[in-house]
Amino acid sequence: MEVTENNKTEKKSLNFVEQLIEEDLAAGKNGGRIQTRFPPEPNGYLHIGHAKAICMDFGAAEKYHGVCNLRFDDTNPSKENTEYVENILNDIQWLGFKWGHIYYASDYFQKLWDFAIWMIEKGNAYVDEQTSEQIAEQKGTPTTPGVASPYRDRPIEENLRLFRQMNTPEAVEGSMVLRAKLDMANPNMHFRDPIMYRIIQTPHHRTGTKWHCYPMYDFAHGQSDYFEGVTHSICTLEFVPHRPLYDKFIDFLKEYDGTAAQGLNDNRPRQIEFNRLNLTYTVMSKRKLHTLVDEHLVNGWDDPRMPTLCGMRRRGYSPESIKNFIDSIGYTKFDALNDVALLEAAVREDLNKRATRVSAVLDPVKLVLTNYPEGQTEQLEAINNPEDETAGSHDISFSRNLWIERDDFMEDAPKKFFRMTPGKEVRLKNA
Repeated sequence: MEVTENNKTEKKSLNFVEQLIEEDLAAGKNGGRIQTRFPPEPNGYLHIGHAKAICMDFGAAEKYHGVCNLRFDDTNPSKENTEYVENILNDIQWLGFKWGHIYYASDYFQKLWDFAIWMIEKGNAYVDEQTSEQIAEQKGTPTTPGVASPYRDRPIEENLRLFRQMNTPEAVEGSMVLRAKLDMANPNMHFRDPIMYRIIQTPHHRTGTKWHCYPMYDFAHGQSDYFEGVTHSICTLEFVPHRPLYDKFIDFLKEYDGTAAQGLNDNRPRQIEFNRLNLTYTVMSKRKLHTLVDEHLVNGWDDPRMPTLCGMRRRGYSPESIKNFIDSIGYTKFDALNDVALLEAAVREDLNKRATRVSAVLDPVKLVLTNYPEGQTEQLEAINNPEDETAGSHDISFSRNLWIERDDFMEDAPKKFFRMTPGKEVRLKNA
């Protein structure tokens, strides 16, 4: 990106994500294609934190002449609905971005199911009938190996039968899960036989009651990226420990579809992590925002006090100001806490350039100019925007009787009170 000012051209430095993308392009990976995705779960409204990911996903694709698709990771029907889908679409458009295609993780439920069947047949997955508490106790710690489930080595045919049973209306939630058979001694806890499927007896907002067994995020996410041809899966830092599992499942998937012989590193997405957006005095937890809405502590998701994009839109933030703020704080590999004052400065700077200046008296007190003729009125010209000459002007009526803000008058004023008080003069703007 080049910034031009006063006939001088300054090349803007690349962030580390862009550097990695350029390295991949130089190496000829993925046939020179760039394809990203923004993958929200439709379980709430987007907030200012999501805007940072949106700017990265869509911005990188735009910069390198690629495409960014939108994918709804709708793998948990108990928390998702179409209201959230519609508002996510609106917010992305409001920010000024365009997606290539819209996908849903639910588009791949059958493909993921067939892949899970193959995993079982290969001896790489098994059905576990323990409780979630028992499974958690067996995980161990990063320095001590976990304990194998008593169901880990059950016969393949029995695993297949039970897995199919999981996807029936009679299956009881929490009674069974499908786990990958990986490595219970791996120092990366995510490798200790992670859960691939669980039972959820809640109708899905797209598939209805067709499915009763749903894939976990870690099992569905990387595979969805692979199915869609994503080249760069850009996410936040909390997914760093998930990356080896992300890559491992794609290794299995390339073996499953017969492309492993061409090389495991060919035509596969690369996960890259950046720091998420944290703001002072700002709630960024979707769970806590849900609580505010559900307990009616705010007037809905678009309440101007909310850090949601629709709330900020109602408050007067422009999409340009949000994008400028995100550009100013940048992307790093380290978590940081940004001062909300930086966001406020960004909106002031943007609105100063575009906002029409108008006058309003909210708490009026009457001012009578005793030395101004009664019945006379004149029109005064007021500039609409001092930073934009093309914005023009508007007229303000001036007469003997005026209204001013109550805070702008004090009968017994201290020395440093520079507004209206007996015995002093003030200048009225535009007069």
